[in-house]
Amino acid sequence: MQRIPCEERADWRDQAAATGFVFHTIDGAPYWDERAYYAFSLREIEQDIEAPTAELDAMCRELVERAIADERLMRALKIPEKFWNYIAASWKRGDPSLYGRFDLSYDGRGPAKLLEYNADTPTAVFETGVFQWLWLEQATERRIAPKDADQYNSLHERLIEGWATVGQGRHLHLSGMLDNEEDGGTLAYLEDTARQAGLATTRIGMQDIGRAPSGQFVDLDDKPIELMFKLYPWEWMFGEKFGAYLAGASTRFLEPPWKAILSNKAILPVLWAMFPRHPNLLPAYFDDDEAAKTLGSSYVRKPFYSREGANISIVVGGETIDSDDGPYGREGFVRQAVATLPHYDGNYVVLGSWIAAGQPCGLSMREDMSPITKNTSRFVPHAIIG
Repeated sequence: MQRIPCEERADWRDQAAATGFVFHTIDGAPYWDERAYYAFSLREIEQDIEAPTAELDAMCRELVERAIADERLMRALKIPEKFWNYIAASWKRGDPSLYGRFDLSYDGRGPAKLLEYNADTPTAVFETGVFQWLWLEQATERRIAPKDADQYNSLHERLIEGWATVGQGRHLHLSGMLDNEEDGGTLAYLEDTARQAGLATTRIGMQDIGRAPSGQFVDLDDKPIELMFKLYPWEWMFGEKFGAYLAGASTRFLEPPWKAILSNKAILPVLWAMFPRHPNLLPAYFDDDEAAKTLGSSYVRKPFYSREGANISIVVGGETIDSDDGPYGREGFVRQAVATLPHYDGNYVVLGSWIAAGQPCGLSMREDMSPITKNTSRFVPHAIIG
């Protein structure tokens, strides 16, 4: 694994505009950044990223199987009790998952380590599946990257495959905060992949979803919502007024309700307890667990629920060396062993390893001058060299 400085394509902003990539710059600073790319060997991709991703997915599914059968575990995860049966029914019914992203620390010299699992509402799909592939095609043509360079990236194709499986002839509604550029752009891209799979679609804001006297969720035309992709976390869904009616509605959701168990950093100590000393896991404990003291004075403290690095603190030698504010932490915190992120030219980098349609299928790289990855952290493309 190497970070290789390179030239930008002079016309990349025009191409971003042409493809609908409107959030390539955030608050005047670059979000998409092609002034460098990360180079991997095929062995690193296949053995150190792709294979562990499949194994982590299987481990997470085993955790769900255990959790729905153990109320002590559901309580430890702070899943609201009134939704337990709803979640269990989703799992037992075999509700399919479309996608997810494992965030990893990896430097090419040791096993990739799981930092967290974005199981419910991961973004960066367009940048990963489309725009960095376009970069690779043009970077090889323009001799920015070696002409025989490849990329670990079948995310776009896997999403289409996933939609074809889960659609089953139903009309798909896609919902979220449409006035947010990133969320709106992500929903537009996912809608495009669903249409390529043959699904009829409607985009709708969360605030525009209604409820019929029958209990069915409906759109603005009073059309029943049979299948809905929601770019809106399950913990928020449970807390909304309409949360009380979720179990009584026939709507099927993506991601499915059982993903509420996995979209929670409290799975980190549970996974460590289930698979102690697993090479792709970091030691992790609940914050109030006596065993957390085994981490000593160096650890990362994370809230059960958090987005974009909010309320995370990195403590080294008893001193907080980095932290980010936010509204999270009410449910509790976990402590995880510190995984020193790869550091290149003043940048810390986190790997996002994607799974879609049940298969590991792509890689995204996020850089920041801080070891905490945030919403503004830059997306940098990658290539397979040799």
